[in-house]
Amino acid sequence: MNEVKYEQDFYGWTQEQARLLREGRFAELDVANVVEEIETSGRSERREVVSHLSVLLTHLLKWRHQPERRGRSWRLTIEAQRLQTRQHLAENPSLKPYLDEAMEVAYRLALIEAERQTRLSRKRFPSTCPWSFDQASADDFWPD
Repeated sequence: MNEVKYEQDFYGWTQEQARLLREGRFAELDVANVVEEIETSGRSERREVVSHLSVLLTHLLKWRHQPERRGRSWRLTIEAQRLQTRQHLAENPSLKPYLDEAMEVAYRLALIEAERQTRLSRKRFPSTCPWSFDQASADDFWPD
């Protein structure tokens, strides 16, 4: 029954599992799917950090390599991504040890996106991220 509900009415399944947990009816839980959803949620939190960092790093690359195009939109995107990244990490502090790996993945994505958006050759950009997480996320850091 749980598997059918999980596949056919996910929202209903989540509400039922939450109710069973609150009521302490652990034997009735759909344990396999609850475990899967918790693991999936954790992976989603990691992907969100990479996503924010990728947008941030893309805009920092654009800021550095196209100074003549700097504007309010880029500045606001950088500020917003810094804030969202820091907020996400504040809400999920156990992601902090993952930051080096997240920066590497995010930078590879940022290179692709910066090349697409700027139409500059990828060879114009550093092959590895020129900034640490602390630099990239600092409100007073603007690469020149």
